[in-house]
Amino acid sequence: MIIKDREQSRQIFYQSWQKHLSNVPMEPMESVIVSVIQIHAEYHSILENPENTSFEIKNVEGQTNPFLHMGLHIALLEQIATDRPPGITSLYKSMLTKYADEHHLQHQIMDRLEESLWTAQQSGGMPDEQAYMESLRKLI
Repeated sequence: MIIKDREQSRQIFYQSWQKHLSNVPMEPMESVIVSVIQIHAEYHSILENPENTSFEIKNVEGQTNPFLHMGLHIALLEQIATDRPPGITSLYKSMLTKYADEHHLQHQIMDRLEESLWTAQQSGGMPDEQAYMESLRKLI
C-alpha cells in the first residue's frame, strides 16, 4: 500500500472502520486495520467522526498519536506475516510463550521498532535489522 501523506493515511483508517461498521466487504489490508482498531476502543470515537478535522495530537509527553500507534501495530503484523526481518516470525511465536498478554507483547516490540525507525531517520539511513532483532531477543 503506497501512502503519500498523513491525510491519506488517516483516511484509510477512517474508511476501513466505516466499512466495518457498515458491514461492507473489505480488502485484506482493511481487515488488518480493523483488527487493530478493534483492540483500541479508546480510538473508536476518533474514527467514528472523520469530519472532526480539529482533532490533532500534540507532541506532549505521555500522549500517543493514535494513527502512529495503530500504524506501528500494523507494521509489526506485516513484519510477522512476511518474516521480515528474517526470523521475526519464529521469535514472535517464542515470545508468545513468555507473555500472557499478546497486546502487551506487541507494545514491547513496537517500542523497539519505533526506536529503530527513529535511529534510522536521524542517521538518514535504513533501519538496522540486526540491531532491531537483537533488541527483540532481549525481551525473552
